[in-house]
Amino acid sequence: MSRFGNIRKILPALEEMLGDRLSVAQSIREHHGTSVTHLAPAPPEAVAFAISTEEVSRIVKLCHDADVPVMAFGTGTSLEGHFLAIEGGLCIDLTGMDSIVSIHADDLDVTVEAGVTREELNHALRDLGLFFPIDPGANASLGGMTATRASGTNAVRYGTMRDNILALTAVMADGQIIRTSSRAKKSAAGYDLNGLLTGSEGTLGIITEITLKLYGIPDAMSAAVCHFDSLESAVKTVVETIQHGIPVARIELVDSLQMSLINKYSKLDYTAKPTLFLEFHGSELSVREQAETVGEIAAGHGGSNFQWATKTEDRSKLWKARHEAFYSVKTNYPGKDYWATDVCVPISRLTECILETYQDIERTGVVAPLVGHVGDGNFHLTLVFDEKDPEDLKKVEAFNDRLVERALRLEGTSTGEHGVGIGKKKFMIREHGPALDYMRAVKHALDPKNILNPGKIFDWEAEK
Repeated sequence: MSRFGNIRKILPALEEMLGDRLSVAQSIREHHGTSVTHLAPAPPEAVAFAISTEEVSRIVKLCHDADVPVMAFGTGTSLEGHFLAIEGGLCIDLTGMDSIVSIHADDLDVTVEAGVTREELNHALRDLGLFFPIDPGANASLGGMTATRASGTNAVRYGTMRDNILALTAVMADGQIIRTSSRAKKSAAGYDLNGLLTGSEGTLGIITEITLKLYGIPDAMSAAVCHFDSLESAVKTVVETIQHGIPVARIELVDSLQMSLINKYSKLDYTAKPTLFLEFHGSELSVREQAETVGEIAAGHGGSNFQWATKTEDRSKLWKARHEAFYSVKTNYPGKDYWATDVCVPISRLTECILETYQDIERTGVVAPLVGHVGDGNFHLTLVFDEKDPEDLKKVEAFNDRLVERALRLEGTSTGEHGVGIGKKKFMIREHGPALDYMRAVKHALDPKNILNPGKIFDWEAEK
């Protein structure tokens, strides 16, 4: 039964609580219901701009009692429609919850509100000689990064959000506020609620505060690009680097098409060949040793023309260009539509997966520039198509289906970091089998009225 319109029951109470921080304006609703990529817009019926955990709790309690769906919103940079209001309801915008609550430099941890972005956090930490390493590219909110279990370019060395969370504060479906853990670096006390809520995409609770691990800024950092004559040679260099245990901080793959698009967009002059972007962290000696070893591995696979960047501004320019890959595609294919997708496989199967995918690209003629956090077996494609052409849409959808099936066949996953949302939901039964029923059981137990971001990850009822 549709729940559109249920929100009318609580609008007066929301208006009394929030005043002008409640909006039903069409432009505001559309902003909070439009995805970055190919998924159709689904705006909420109203948007609440919350400023505290206690306020989120009161809002969710009202929604729970009136059976109103609730979606949390950070910066809107997710790629699989996580915040789309497919059943209507209320969007809670957490961007106003942007305080750094406490920094414990001696313990290497920090507690932040959900609306703090990763760039804001690192700016605040810089003078303390500390940084937070998870870097998905977009200047995403840390609440959103937690909810989607984000990772990014540094994951090969520093792990993902899941590996860097000590504790969470969350508002559950009935409005109850919980804290999942303490600031201790490890605990054997009870279930791991950090792990349960991280990556749950707002379907089990609304994360309002996060306690995160921090790291000292390395004494030395050096970045480089290296070009290869073939995609296979570049991927084999990555695999051998990881298998040798070299603690490379970042190792990113860009194919020749994506490299040419980056050059045009970022006004660079790199060779338009399969390219690795690399970065090394540590002491000056260890960075030099790491770079020399990777250089030898790359040379063994035909890698050439290492171009180094040791100055902060040069490294920043290099990684800014890499992070702008998606926007370089949009700029160079104006008027088209874009389907961003990712998969992840064991590192030993990476070469096979990428080469089969490239064969599929060449066979079908799909325009699909490739980039990848390949140090952990994860790569991304931006599929370019015309949504108004049914055959074109059908072609890219079939391509994405084959990409996921290929990753699952190679013992990988349908998504390494984009998350499930709506876009990858149909693959969950194939990937998880009977385990999906246990995920659904957790959802039913924690959110029995199914108000928290309904319709994401899996359907409320199991398929018959």
